[in-house]
Amino acid sequence: MHTHRLSRAALVLAALTAAASGYAQTPPPGRLLASNCFQCHGTNGKGPGFETLAGKSASKIFSELKEMQAGKEGNGIMTKHAFGYTDAQLQALAAWLSTQR
Repeated sequence: MHTHRLSRAALVLAALTAAASGYAQTPPPGRLLASNCFQCHGTNGKGPGFETLAGKSASKIFSELKEMQAGKEGNGIMTKHAFGYTDAQLQALAAWLSTQR
């Protein structure tokens, strides 16, 4: 009887875990990386007083970030921000930002 109760509890726990895993969705990697951009550029890439990122192509955003990373474009703040990312991270960031409208 005790074994039957444990089996039932294990079955219920497994069912709840499986159901809960369907609700937990990981946001796209670019979305997580873009959280650093939100304060100045806004949560949708349209921040007041700063360049609008929404609507730009991913390739344009990526190339601008690479220029900033190299210190060839942008101000000192953006050079420092861009410097901390790998190319793969910059591509993910650019891809996500390009979807914002």
